[in-house]
Amino acid sequence: MKKVRKKPKQFIPSIFTVMNMFLGFLAIGFLMKGDPIRAGWLVLFACFFDVFDGKLARLLGIPSRFGAEFDSFADTISFCTVPSLIIYSVYVQGLPPIVGGILSFIPLLFGTIRLAKFNLIQEDDPKAYFIGLPTPMNAIMIVTFMMFNHQLWGDLGDPRIALVMVVVLGFLMISKIRFSKFPLLSLKKGRSNTIHLIGVMVVILSAVLFRGLVLFPLFSLYIIWSIVQWMLDHDRFEEETEVQTEL
Repeated sequence: MKKVRKKPKQFIPSIFTVMNMFLGFLAIGFLMKGDPIRAGWLVLFACFFDVFDGKLARLLGIPSRFGAEFDSFADTISFCTVPSLIIYSVYVQGLPPIVGGILSFIPLLFGTIRLAKFNLIQEDDPKAYFIGLPTPMNAIMIVTFMMFNHQLWGDLGDPRIALVMVVVLGFLMISKIRFSKFPLLSLKKGRSNTIHLIGVMVVILSAVLFRGLVLFPLFSLYIIWSIVQWMLDHDRFEEETEVQTEL
C-alpha cells in the first residue's frame, strides 16, 4: 500500500514573503505616479505580511536559511528602497542634488547594513529582542509621519523634521540598542507575551479607526521607551528570559 505523501509546508511562509515584496513593488509604482500616501499604506500592509512569515515558519516547524535570506531581500524592497524613494520624492526638494541624494539614501544604506547584520547574528534559539531598530519599524516611522501630518494638517510634514528623523532612525538601525520583538501568536507563552499581544491588537484596531493620527505617536513612544529602558538596564531582556525559563 502506497503511503500518501504529505503536501510540503515549506512554501506557506514564502507566500507571505512574496506578498511583502509585491506590496513594496506596488508602492514604488504609486510613488512614480506621485501618490505617496497610498504607497505608505502598502508599506504598512507589507509590514503585516513580514511580521507573520517568520512566525508562521517557526509555528509550522519549518524555519530555513533560504526563508531568512528571501525575507531579507523582500525587506530591502519594502522597508529600505521604498522609504528612501519617499524621502527623495517628498522631502528633499530645494536641496542641492547631492545632499538630497545622500539624505534619501540613508534608509536604503543603513537598512541593508541592518539586514546583513541581522542575518549574521541569527541563532537557533531566537532572542526576545532585536539589536538595532528593525527595518520595518524604520519604514513605519517614515510612513506614519507622512500620514500623521497629512491627516492632521493636510500636508506631508515639515521636511526639516522629516530629514532629522531619517538621520536619527538610520543610526538607530545600526546601533546596539535593543528593541523588543512582536509577541508570539499565543496566549500560553506567559503574561508578558499576552500583554504585548493585546497591545499589538490595540494598535491594529487603532490603525483601522484612527489611521495616521494614532500610529505615529504610538510608534514614537515605543522607540523612545525602548531607548530609555536600554539606557537604564542593558540586561533587561536577558533577565526576563531567565525568569521565563525558570517558570
